[in-house]
Amino acid sequence: MRNRMFWTLFSPQSAYKKQARFAAILWTLLIFVLCLFPGKELPHSDIPFIDKWVHFLLFGPFCFLWLCAYPLRRFRNLFLALLAGCLLGYIVELLQGAFPALGRSKDTLDIVADGVGSFLGTLLFYIAATIARKQQPPA
Repeated sequence: MRNRMFWTLFSPQSAYKKQARFAAILWTLLIFVLCLFPGKELPHSDIPFIDKWVHFLLFGPFCFLWLCAYPLRRFRNLFLALLAGCLLGYIVELLQGAFPALGRSKDTLDIVADGVGSFLGTLLFYIAATIARKQQPPA
């Protein structure tokens, strides 16, 4: 029974759409806060490509949460979520480049990491929604 409740998150009949919208909005705000935080204030790390990993890990959940908020497994919805993730990543990079006082700069590879994260978040939702559809009891 509990397993079935989990899978309803990915169906259009989900009772959790409002909570998913709230989480998606908070996650979007988190992206802006973290990506526009002054670079001098960020902790230093010796992990190679850490900034790319951070972008990747921010934008995957962005698409996943927005798709949970509007859980239709249609190509149009999936494409719009992916496009929104890529567009948001591009806008964040433009803002980083426009305000050098932040100690940040525009980086094309960050945009690529945002796009890859967005794609994988969309793909993860698609896979989960497909499994959820197979878990539904026959009508």
